[in-house]
Amino acid sequence: MSAPSMPSWLANLDDLLRGKRTTRDRIAEGLVLPWQVHIPLVFLLGGAYGASAGCFALVRTWGGPNAADGVKQLLAAMLKVPALFILTLIVTFPSLYVFNALVGARLGFRATLELLLASLVVTLAVAASLGPILVFFTLSTESYAFMVLLNVVLLAIAGIVGLAFLLKTLRKIADAAAMAGDVEGASGDTIFRVWIIIYGLVGVQMAWILRPFVGHPAAPFGLFRDRQGSFFAGVIENLRQLVN
Repeated sequence: MSAPSMPSWLANLDDLLRGKRTTRDRIAEGLVLPWQVHIPLVFLLGGAYGASAGCFALVRTWGGPNAADGVKQLLAAMLKVPALFILTLIVTFPSLYVFNALVGARLGFRATLELLLASLVVTLAVAASLGPILVFFTLSTESYAFMVLLNVVLLAIAGIVGLAFLLKTLRKIADAAAMAGDVEGASGDTIFRVWIIIYGLVGVQMAWILRPFVGHPAAPFGLFRDRQGSFFAGVIENLRQLVN
């Protein structure tokens, strides 16, 4: 089977965002997007947001002796953003599969993975749509601390929307199981909320491991930073620099 054309990817994405691919009938037939649509969209949308994040270092170093570092940071961010979400998915997928089985939703291995990939696509679609905000502030501020915090906020917004999509779809599945007498819907909702907390904690730690995404224009390019400290300590430090 040949890979879908770009208009086909966008049409599938539009259907997913509008909920046309997560109706109960569609879920019963098989989730949610074909694999050859899922994966390209993850890298396309994630790369678009990563390019927006990497623009700060690129713009600030352009025409100077460190211009090559700015280009490297842009390219690295384009790869790191999809990697952040894919690696988080890999780490958290087994727990979602087990939790899903516990509430009797009866999604198989592949269907559970496809649902999680669909939520990842939604997350990155929201992130890509917020990318122009990063570019706007790149062109209007010199504050690296502000850009790092803005990046955290925008990715958090995208993550919340993606998880809300996932929780809504899982509720549909759990409610269908509850109507069949397999499980109580309330208990399923609680279990899924616990998993979302796990997903969020893994995501922020993965972001800390893969940093930098924005890249300090005065620092030499480095693909990764040392792992001292924590995500939350880093946010507090950037807040301190912003207010001083």
